[in-house]
Amino acid sequence: MINFADHQLLPLLFGEFDRNLSRIEQSLGVQLSSRGNKIVVSGSPQAVQFAEIALNSLYKRLERGLPVDASEVDAAIRMASVSATQSLMDENSSALEIKTPKRHITARSVGQTDYLRALANGQMVFGLGPAGTGKTYLAVAMAVNMLISGRVDRIILSRPAVEAGERLGFLPGDLRDKIDPYLAPLYDALYDMLPADQALNRLNSGEIEVAPLAFMRGRTLSHAFVILDEAQNATRVQMKMFLTRLGEGSLMAITGDPSQVDLPTGSMPGLSHAANTLKHIDGVHVVQFSDVDVVRHPLVTRVVQAYDKDERRKQSLPKRSD
Repeated sequence: MINFADHQLLPLLFGEFDRNLSRIEQSLGVQLSSRGNKIVVSGSPQAVQFAEIALNSLYKRLERGLPVDASEVDAAIRMASVSATQSLMDENSSALEIKTPKRHITARSVGQTDYLRALANGQMVFGLGPAGTGKTYLAVAMAVNMLISGRVDRIILSRPAVEAGERLGFLPGDLRDKIDPYLAPLYDALYDMLPADQALNRLNSGEIEVAPLAFMRGRTLSHAFVILDEAQNATRVQMKMFLTRLGEGSLMAITGDPSQVDLPTGSMPGLSHAANTLKHIDGVHVVQFSDVDVVRHPLVTRVVQAYDKDERRKQSLPKRSD
C-alpha cells in the first residue's frame, strides 16, 4: 500500500479515466485500487515492488512540477522493471534533470541515467547503441542546458555526410542547403529544446554551429559542447581527426549505432575502434545502450530485438569455404 501526501496530485497521477493506472496494471500484471490518498497494489511480490517504484517515481515527478503522460508512465515501468535499485526514485535523479527553454528532460531508462551522468561529469562521452535510445536527443539537451547556463560558449553539431544506402545525387543551393539534409535529426532535436526564434538567432550568430565532419579538420574547438552524431559512419582516420579537435573548456559527445554502418565497402569504421581504444582513459566515458533502453514506440524495441536475433543467427552459421 502506498500513501500519497498531496491528494491534489492524484488525478494527474491516475490520468484521465485512470489510464495511467491501467497502463501499469497491464504492463506489470498487477491490480491497483485507490482508497482516498492510498493505492493498494496486488500481485506477485516482484511485480508489486516494481509497481510501487513506478508509482512513487511518477508522483515525485508531479511534486517537481513535471508532467506525467503515457511515455513517462512507460519510462517509469521500464526503469522499475530493469533495476529496482536504479529506478527513477534514485535520490540523484533530480540532479539528472535537464532544463531547456522548451523541455524538462529526465532519464527514461537505466542506460539513459548512466548516459546523463557521463554527460554531466565527463569530458568525452561515447554513446553507443540502437536507434530510439535517446543518444543524440539527450546530448543536444545537455548541450543547450550548458549553453544557456554559461558553462560553454557555443554548441557545435556535426555528422558525417554519408548517405544511408541511397544516392541523393546533386543537391542544389549553397553549402548550407547541401548539408542540411544530412543534419536534419540534429536540427529536430535542437528545435525541440529551443523556441524557433532563439534557435535561429543562435544559429545566425554562430553560438550554435552545424557542420559536416569533413569541416572539422584543422580546427581547435574551445569552450564548446561538441556533438558528433551518426559516428558509426566516420572512418578511423576521421574519428582520430575529430577527437583531437577537443580544446580548452570543451566537452564532446560521440553517438552512433555500430550495427548501422553506411560506409563504402572496404572502409574502416572508427566508432567502435575509438570507444574500445579510449575507454580506459581518464575523462572518457563509454555508455553502451541496448534494446531495453529504446524509448520510442514499443514496436521499435521489438524491431531492434528481431534484427539483433537475425544478426546473431547469421554469425552462428558456419562459414562456407570456396
